[in-house]
Amino acid sequence: MIRIWSRSLLNYLMKITGVYYKSPANFSYWWNFGFLSLYFLISQILTGIFLAMFYSADVGVVFGMVIDLNSEIYYGWWLRNIHANGASFFFMVVYLHMARGIYYGSFTFPRHVLWISGALIWVLMIATAFLGYVLPWGQMSFWGAMVITSLIGAIPGIGSDLLFLLWGGFAIDDVTLHRFYSLHFTLPFVILAITVIHFALLHEFGSNNGLGVNVKNDFIPFVPYYGVKDVFSIFVVLVLFFIFVMWSPDKLGHSDNFILANGLVTPAHIVPEWYFLPLYAILRSVTNKLLGIFLIACAIVCIFIAPYICKGYYIRSTFFRPLYCVAVWFFYFDCWLLAWIGGLPIISPYNHLGLFATVLYFVYFIIIFPGLNFFEKSIYSNYVYKNFIDNVKSPTAGVRVSGIDLSEFTFKAQSKFYYIKNFNV
Repeated sequence: MIRIWSRSLLNYLMKITGVYYKSPANFSYWWNFGFLSLYFLISQILTGIFLAMFYSADVGVVFGMVIDLNSEIYYGWWLRNIHANGASFFFMVVYLHMARGIYYGSFTFPRHVLWISGALIWVLMIATAFLGYVLPWGQMSFWGAMVITSLIGAIPGIGSDLLFLLWGGFAIDDVTLHRFYSLHFTLPFVILAITVIHFALLHEFGSNNGLGVNVKNDFIPFVPYYGVKDVFSIFVVLVLFFIFVMWSPDKLGHSDNFILANGLVTPAHIVPEWYFLPLYAILRSVTNKLLGIFLIACAIVCIFIAPYICKGYYIRSTFFRPLYCVAVWFFYFDCWLLAWIGGLPIISPYNHLGLFATVLYFVYFIIIFPGLNFFEKSIYSNYVYKNFIDNVKSPTAGVRVSGIDLSEFTFKAQSKFYYIKNFNV
């Protein structure tokens, strides 16, 4: 019984880890970013556990403890640099993973629930990274927390109460740091749990592929074929990662964060980490604080409801959709433009350009993507219907090809939606 139980447990572990997972045979390296995201998540959790051993959430000593970690603790600088730069690389591979899903239409039915679970992971990553950015207690950490948390106070009615509950008082102080530290340590395990659900949904609905077709027979085992590619991609990314860790550990940070937090001295230009810049640019695009919060919420909601906005794609991949391909690349450019504007001062012409990029972001989800879907679907339907009906004539009544009665086949083909519904793309 012990042998049977051990064998069943081993088979179950191999199944959930993807060893027995059947993958389409036409994966490219764009599908490696999901595995890279898992690698950086585990790396962040492990390094965070060790960093927690040398951290004390006390505003009187925390800044000095971070400096001592870099200079006094044996290999402490290495551990902290891996964790700090690992957050940037984690967001980098996740953004590329999401961009690949949009480009190849992986977010549409039947993988819409899979996309929503991934979007939830992204939101929790944003919350976790923001909380972690406050912990070093530098100037940019303190004032970044002040700016972002103060947005809650703009909520009518309950804003002030929520803000005091978050701060634990009337200002960002020792209690606030304790709460941020506790949440920053807890949320990664919530992300890990949702990641397990994300993998379960992936195994339930299957993976998309570069052609966007529903693969029925052309499968290969994930291990060893794609497992080898994933390991190779990790080595390639780690070379770039450790270049930053060893030689440019502060390249992705801000110099003001090496100054002790001072609530009486405001930095000349408050800039968050680069992975927050698109949302920060949307927030700054309007002068009304409540409207800025609403726009950020709408920008995040657009990511969640994208499968329902772009519902009914007959062809998913941009390989067969040139108009959608061009629109997606311009959407990527708009996101990059928002990130660039978010790191610049709020002066002309940057403020006007930021407003334009914000409006264009919502236009994509409200007009362009659904409009392209309707336009391409109409062209595709008319083209397939015309060619299909012309090639299947009524004189085939009674003729059988490979056991198929073409008279029945012709009758079904006369319905425009029959073959669209059953078309395997």
